[in-house]
Amino acid sequence: MPERNRRLSDLFLAMANLLASRRANPYRVRAYRKAAEAISSLDRDIAELARREDLEQIPGVGRDLAGKIMEFVQTGTIRSYEELRAPLPEEVSNWTSLPGMSESVVSYLYHRLGIRTLNDLDQLVRSHLLRTMPGFTGTEDALLEALAARREQAGATPAPET
Repeated sequence: MPERNRRLSDLFLAMANLLASRRANPYRVRAYRKAAEAISSLDRDIAELARREDLEQIPGVGRDLAGKIMEFVQTGTIRSYEELRAPLPEEVSNWTSLPGMSESVVSYLYHRLGIRTLNDLDQLVRSHLLRTMPGFTGTEDALLEALAARREQAGATPAPET
């Protein structure tokens, strides 16, 4: 397999894994995995197919993935992968120490639900939606107590009661 194909296949697999860890649409995750497998089985360099604009002839590669392949061929990377790899802000990644909060739950809350602050998290807990999330292993009461303690420790304003 050509080296460029191997690198692109590895990149698509990494993207699939990152998306899966964030509980992205399973069809999207599967599309990246399928494209990675198809690319790794190609005999010729992916750049050749890109030059001929035949990328969509690869099984599992549609317009969106073809665009990402073109970007990779031209630049050596894919911007959306770099964005996926960007770490969570420190204050958000620290939420993993809260009761019932795992890294995958925190990542999902931040990236998919847009939960950015302790007050946002507090509102989510009070709405009783967090308890329905796969991966949340704590109790709402314990988490609310921990959130109140964190805000007090930081000298922040308490969250409004709902």
